[in-house]
Amino acid sequence: MKQTDNVSSRLTQTVNANAADDATGFSASWRTLQWWPALVGAGFATFVALDLFRGTENGGDLASIVAASGLVYLAAAAMEKPRIAWPAFFLSVIIITAAKMGIIGFDATWVLLGIAALLAGYGVLRGATRPIDGLPLQTIAMVLFGAVAAIALHLSEVVGAYLVAAGLFAHAAWDVYHHRVNKVVARSMAEFCFVLDVSLAVAIVIVTMRV
Repeated sequence: MKQTDNVSSRLTQTVNANAADDATGFSASWRTLQWWPALVGAGFATFVALDLFRGTENGGDLASIVAASGLVYLAAAAMEKPRIAWPAFFLSVIIITAAKMGIIGFDATWVLLGIAALLAGYGVLRGATRPIDGLPLQTIAMVLFGAVAAIALHLSEVVGAYLVAAGLFAHAAWDVYHHRVNKVVARSMAEFCFVLDVSLAVAIVIVTMRV
């Protein structure tokens, strides 16, 4: 009987310890939020979503944003500098804007994918192949998110829109993971990108359901 009580006591202590660790981890993650990236992300998403609600764009037209989301992480991994994510983001905005203005004669997705290939090659040449969750993993992610963006361009308006939304939701999960482990990109970028991804994905779903 005494032995049973001891076992029960140890199990209770283990459960309590694990719960405390989880609570501590959640509290630590919450404290790392800087808030200004979330506010900027919400503002930027609102600006982008205006054309969706005006009907001048559909969700599939935002495929390049899915490609850009992967490019931001890949650039930081290739350079092995988390803060490179921000310049990479601004570069992608310039490219996407240029394509919308007709300065680039084709969808920005293809330009972003080309840049991603160059960055991956550059990262390999400079030996940025370790750790595995750096350039190797980000290259795989770029291939997947890039494929989602490229495929969405060739689907119907509704199916393409939902695929883009799914890609953005998936990347939002990617943002949460990297914010928690504080690797590859600056936490401010992970926070910004999470809010942007989720906000745009929700906007795309809402608009597409009305079609």
